[in-house]
Amino acid sequence: MNSTDPATTTATGPAPAPAPAAARRAPAGAAVLREDVTEAIRAAVLEELAAVGFSRMSIEGIARRAGVGKTAVYRRWKSKLHLVLDLVGAFAVDGLPVPATGSLYGDVRALLEVMSHVLRHPVASAVIPDLLVEAARNPEIADAVRGALLEGERRMAEGIVSEAVARGELAEGTDPGRALDLAIGPLYWRQVVVRDAVPAGYLDDLARSVVAGLTAAAG
Repeated sequence: MNSTDPATTTATGPAPAPAPAAARRAPAGAAVLREDVTEAIRAAVLEELAAVGFSRMSIEGIARRAGVGKTAVYRRWKSKLHLVLDLVGAFAVDGLPVPATGSLYGDVRALLEVMSHVLRHPVASAVIPDLLVEAARNPEIADAVRGALLEGERRMAEGIVSEAVARGELAEGTDPGRALDLAIGPLYWRQVVVRDAVPAGYLDDLARSVVAGLTAAAG
């Protein structure tokens, strides 16, 4: 039997080397989404939000600002809500590990550091307040925003409280939602609503207040 591999030879000799990847044709029907177009659309969304707000924002306006057709937008996102949530989701904490410093104070302080960093980002500070206003009017938006913004924070709060209970720092049955309210509420108010800078030592003081509040509530 001829042991020559037919995949590597032709009738007249060795087969030619495969064409470079860049020269190969894309499979029929495959859409190649250019990253520069995607980034242009994302930038246009931010400009459109700043100019008209979420309720008046349109795919047409976004496409016009990005210098692309509406089809280019719809290839990437099926609605303006999904487009905005994609932007916001980039700054959510979902997927980050639960803090594991060995103490309730250390874990709360680490959570505050993460959230303060997220809320300082210009995209988050510009988009989140507008989305929350719309969420109060529209159940679909409320559900989507809850999934994009709150699930990661809730998971982290549950992990922090669970570990604190196991160490004996908090009583069994301590509500992780209360921990999240105590921690994130003041931070959101200062950084997003009032838009005050976070002074040195503020996160330390807030972490101590959260621990005191949770301990007092458990007692």
